[in-house]
Amino acid sequence: MFLISDAYAQTAGAAAADPGLLGSPFLLMGIMFVAMYFMIFRPQAKRAKEHKALLEALATGDEIITASGIAGKIASVGDTFVKVEIASGVEVVVQKSAIGTVLPKGSLKNA
Repeated sequence: MFLISDAYAQTAGAAAADPGLLGSPFLLMGIMFVAMYFMIFRPQAKRAKEHKALLEALATGDEIITASGIAGKIASVGDTFVKVEIASGVEVVVQKSAIGTVLPKGSLKNA
């Protein structure tokens, strides 16, 4: 065999190497799951909780920006929908879940 070396089987007397505690695949999977929990799932749940609190605190007269970028003042609040005044006499109805940000009072006067 000029280009390919011969492969020989391991002798029966040699002991298998112990991978140790950190070499265990189950331990590594557990560590990865814990890391994913703290980096992905926990912050996402925190943001969802903050957004839910923001939606529950909506009141007439709040200035908001929707997820699509429409800015306006809340004219009335319902259970699932909100009427938003985007110009004098122009109101649109949007879902509460579409509201992205509540602006400080007076933010839309300059717009």
